[in-house]
Amino acid sequence: MSRRPFTAVLLANTISIAGSSLTLIGVPWFVLQTTGSAGQAGIVAFCATLPVAVAALVGGPVIDRLGRRRVSAVSDLICGLSVGAIPLLHYTGLLEFWMLCALMAVGGLVHTPGLAARYVLLPHLAEHAGTTVARAASLYDAVSRGARMLGAALAGVLIATVGAESVLLLDAATFGGSALLVTAFLRGIPAAEPQRAAGKVSLAGYRAELAEGWRFLTRARLLLGITVMVMMTNGLDQGWSSVLLPVHGREALGGATALGLLIAVFGGFALLGALLYGAWGERFPRRALFAAAFLLCGAPRYVVAAWTGTPLPLAVTMALSGLGAGVLNPILTTAIMEKVPDELRSRVAGVTQAGCELTMPLGGLAAGLLVDGFGVTRALLVFGGVYFLVTLSPLVFPSWRGLEPARISKTEPVGPSAEPAARSPHPSAR
Repeated sequence: MSRRPFTAVLLANTISIAGSSLTLIGVPWFVLQTTGSAGQAGIVAFCATLPVAVAALVGGPVIDRLGRRRVSAVSDLICGLSVGAIPLLHYTGLLEFWMLCALMAVGGLVHTPGLAARYVLLPHLAEHAGTTVARAASLYDAVSRGARMLGAALAGVLIATVGAESVLLLDAATFGGSALLVTAFLRGIPAAEPQRAAGKVSLAGYRAELAEGWRFLTRARLLLGITVMVMMTNGLDQGWSSVLLPVHGREALGGATALGLLIAVFGGFALLGALLYGAWGERFPRRALFAAAFLLCGAPRYVVAAWTGTPLPLAVTMALSGLGAGVLNPILTTAIMEKVPDELRSRVAGVTQAGCELTMPLGGLAAGLLVDGFGVTRALLVFGGVYFLVTLSPLVFPSWRGLEPARISKTEPVGPSAEPAARSPHPSAR
């Protein structure tokens, strides 16, 4: 029993996600500085996120065949090269808009399998560390939230002092650090190595493995409901982070520093929410807590941003929204890891993540077009209204009752040998 593999994954996530937060702010700001167009910022967001859904859709069996450790490391290395090429081409005067779109597309294509590869290892890492999946999931999400907070705050300061191009170079370096940690410390974990199929490797066999994930999704009403809801909110959040908030920050909030601090406030309180859930969350009904948290983290920030031109009211709203957001992933991750068998986790995670990320390309593009056509205030109100309607679904649809843990009768075995009563996949690793 050792905590080193779990600690290494947490550290790798911290470095990688903090770097991704640099890009989350740096790329939209770079596009707005060089083109002045919210529409073009939306196009870049579209190009960055369209391959994400494709990679998630087909990547599950690939992760198992190549090995979760190997996929995670290679994913980080390619992401680092694609992000680092943007400022280097810009410095030499060779960067064209289509090149920026292509490089962001490459990063989007390979980043999702790397995240999924680490995510599906969580039960095994928890077992090695001698802790429960619920506590490991809370810590896993808390670290991710903290990394986003750190990266966002750093990005705002660095953009204002050294420029968006240098921020992207730093992000490239963080991917390299993450790859080294995963490569070095996940050796000896059987679940991190290639999982050989029983039969001969073939296209038909690959399609059959991929179809298992689809069948699992379509037969579970809760799973389907989660996927559809998160699909909608991921698209709205992509529009918020890639276009709406950067444009609002540039026009009304005073620049990149204020923008970075707002995102850091959200991330900091999301970290607090995840830690609070890890300490006391299991005492409360999952469905009620999840519904309340999702309502809190969604529409309010859009509405407040639409009606204020000063940072303080939005900062307070972002803090409350972050607190709600921090509760969401631990609840879903705990339920999913309890109910999805290990041999299907990569395939199910890939299929559901593809569904959840299907609208992300459209979210950034739609936000850019709305801002260019109607202004940022109306775009924020439209997005906020849709968000509110979508997040009512856990309160409206009975299938969400399945989010509660299955009750085990006194005659059933308790422990590792007990079979889960229901099954559900991972909706989102965001």
